[in-house]
Parts: sequence; C-alpha cells; structure tokens
Amino acid sequence: MAYRITEARIDRDQAQRQRILACALERVVAGGFAALTMQALADDVGIATGSLYRHFRSKGELAAEVFAAASQREVDALAAALRGPGSASERLRSGLQQFAARAWHSRRLAFALIAEPVDPEVDEQRLLYREAYAELFGDLLDEGVRIGEFQVDQLGLTAACLVGAIAEALVGPLSPPARAAREAGRPSPSLAQVSAGLVTFCLRAVGAEEPTR
Repeated sequence: MAYRITEARIDRDQAQRQRILACALERVVAGGFAALTMQALADDVGIATGSLYRHFRSKGELAAEVFAAASQREVDALAAALRGPGSASERLRSGLQQFAARAWHSRRLAFALIAEPVDPEVDEQRLLYREAYAELFGDLLDEGVRIGEFQVDQLGLTAACLVGAIAEALVGPLSPPARAAREAGRPSPSLAQVSAGLVTFCLRAVGAEEPTR
C-alpha cells in the first residue's frame, strides 16, 4: 500500500518550516544575512543541519524567503501610509518619515534589506521589491499630478528615482561604520536630520509645495 502523508504530518512540517523562517529572521535582524548560516540556524531551531534541506533546497532559497517576508512588511506599512488620509504631499511626507523611522529602529535588518551583499536569489527579491515600492510611489504621483499637486512628467522614472533616493539617503547612516561611530559616541546624523533632508528632497523632486515654517 502506498504511503500516505497524514494531515498531522503536514501540519508538523508546516509548523517546523515556520519556526525555521522565524529563527532565520531573528538571525538577520541581529546580524544581517552574514549571520544566517545553516549550521547556526539548525542549532537555533534544534534540528540537524540536513533537516533544513527538507524545507529549503539551499541557503539562498531560505534567505530569499526571509528577505521577501521582511520586505513585504515594509511594503505593507508604506502602502498604508501612502493610501491614508491627507493630501498627496502629506501622505508622501508621512510615508517617507515612517519608512525612515522603521529603518532607524531596526538598523541591521534595514541595511541587510537595502544594501548588504547577498546571494543571487536574494538579489532577485531585492529587485522585485524595489519595483513594488516604485509602484506605490507611482500610484501616489499619478494621483498628485491629476489633482495638480505634483509636477511630474515621467511617473515611472520619478517613482524609481524616489526609491533610489530613499535607499541612498539611508544606506550611509545605517551602515556598519555609522553604527560603530554612534556606539563610540562620535558625531553622526540623527533620524530627524536624515528624515527631514529626505522629505525635503523628495517633495522638491515631485514639484510639491513645501510647507511654510
């Protein structure tokens, strides 16, 4: 008689897979993708290293799924801000401030998602999620242009530029040398400074009126 996988076995496997992913994310949050090794992860989960490969064909596949899960949270948070109440400019400002704040409060993870050297499978996910961010900005820009709030000629290009500007503005302050400088008490930009500069740049880039001070 052919062996049949029971529902209980499927549930156990799914639960273990989710535990593996949760432990893997904890490692990335604490030390970036460099800290995600199969041996260390197996020790965290309490299983043999070979058991990881029952769920993931390679470390790259595992890391890509961790990246996608962490990035989707950020996409969802940004979407909520950009689609919330207020004018287009207010929502753009809110989305940028929120994105910067979330990155600031989980610096190692944010740097890992934005700029850390990673496996090719993770790089593919990084490109997909940059496109997802650009699509969100593109929708807001389209709305802002239609109501006369933004002055943008090429929506897709401008949206991609906003994504690039955010990454470049944050990657330096989030980098390991910047973290080391802060820990050593050396001067470094604050969240307020980086966030304010990013908001000003992006509002000007889309031709929005800046609030009077």
